[in-house]
Amino acid sequence: MMTMTLRMILILASVATFFQMMRRIRQSKVEIESAIFWIVWALVLIVFSICPPVADFIAHCLGIYSTANFLFLFAIFLLIVKVFYMTIHISQLETKIKELVQVMAIREKEQEERERSCGEIMDREGNEKD
Repeated sequence: MMTMTLRMILILASVATFFQMMRRIRQSKVEIESAIFWIVWALVLIVFSICPPVADFIAHCLGIYSTANFLFLFAIFLLIVKVFYMTIHISQLETKIKELVQVMAIREKEQEERERSCGEIMDREGNEKD
């Protein structure tokens, strides 16, 4: 069974998370894709805290005797999944940055070679006129 203190903490944390994400979305400080996870997470916690029998039932079905243990296990599991997907996303971004830097370096090198060859041509033409 969930204590009233735990229920109040869940409700307050969930509502605070929800409003913080909505504020960040309005300020364009976080993408909607990223915020969806946190909004859904806040809503799930609100459901668990307002209707504790749902969390009690799931905990009982999984063989977890304490609802608080179930909530902590659930939170840890979801956060590990989130970290995993963020790691994948960061790896993809690092690969894209590396490729972009390589392309920029090649273009810069080509630009320097063009400028050098144009400078040599102009030097030859200037010498021929003298």
